[in-house]
Amino acid sequence: METNQTLRLLIVCFLLHSLTSISSSSTKNIITDKDALLALKAHITHDLDTLLAKNWSMSTSVCNWIGVICGVRHHRVMTLNISYLGLTKTIPPQLGNLSFLALLAINDNNFYGSLPYKLAHLRRLKYINFNYNQLSGNVPSSIFNISSLQELRLKHNRLSSILVNVSGGGPNLMSLDFSENSLEGEIPSFVSECKQLRFLNLSSNNFRGSIPKEISNLTKLKTLAIGDNKLEGEIPKELGNLVELERLLILDNVLLTGQIPSLLFNVSSLWLINFTNNNLTGGLPHNMCSHHHQAAVLKFLLLFENQITGTIPYDLWQCRELTIVSLSYNQFRGRIPRNIGNLTKLEVLYIGGNNIIGRYLIESINNIR
Repeated sequence: METNQTLRLLIVCFLLHSLTSISSSSTKNIITDKDALLALKAHITHDLDTLLAKNWSMSTSVCNWIGVICGVRHHRVMTLNISYLGLTKTIPPQLGNLSFLALLAINDNNFYGSLPYKLAHLRRLKYINFNYNQLSGNVPSSIFNISSLQELRLKHNRLSSILVNVSGGGPNLMSLDFSENSLEGEIPSFVSECKQLRFLNLSSNNFRGSIPKEISNLTKLKTLAIGDNKLEGEIPKELGNLVELERLLILDNVLLTGQIPSLLFNVSSLWLINFTNNNLTGGLPHNMCSHHHQAAVLKFLLLFENQITGTIPYDLWQCRELTIVSLSYNQFRGRIPRNIGNLTKLEVLYIGGNNIIGRYLIESINNIR
């Protein structure tokens, strides 16, 4: 009897201790989150509508602050979205202490300075959106070691380089946008190791060198945009292996030469091709639309301002979804194929600045605006 009472007493003490420890731990963790956010608030030098100054108060729960969402289970900060608030200042390293954070969005503000390396401590982070700020310096390679990360958006900043000591890339990264920065050097090789990528935008930077043929390893890719750089050489034929590709934008790289790979026209999901303002040569394959006869998807074919030669492909009419075709300022010769009038969805056809001879067959293209 006495033994049973002693055992019950020990169990009660154990449970009380456990509950106290859990409560203490939970309180400590939410205090860590609060301190991290207050550090961010302290960094802000301009708060356009004084939203943080008024709302992020010590007298209210962190979970009730504007832009903050806490998880139901752990009552920890899981979402921080302070986009479009007109905030100005640097990003404090203390944000790396928000250990339950899954979404971090500070886009469309005026944050400047470098990206904190401590962001790599956020092991649950899935979504980063820092678009349209004034961030500069390096993109730390440690960010790509966050295995949970699915989207990384850094569009329209002043970033100058990507530290490339990355192995394996982001295993779950599906969207990567580095467009409109000042990134230099070659396209990083680790990009081709991010096998889950659906969206890749490296446009409007200063990337040099050739287009890596290893990009063809990204077999789930739907959008590839690498225009407005300083890329050179030829477009790799291996890009024709991107069987799920829908949009391909390789424009404004005046050092790109060679012929457009015919394998690209075998990608039946491709509805946008934009190769404007390069230095591409050779002719277009005359069977470029044959595979579209059953499942026509190509809507936009933009090839103007190149050095493409030969005649306009006679089977162009088989790409029945074509809406805009721009072939201006190339070296095309011959006549417009008469059956181009079968493109009933065609709205715009640009063919000026070529060596087209004879009378234009505009009368057969009744749908052109």
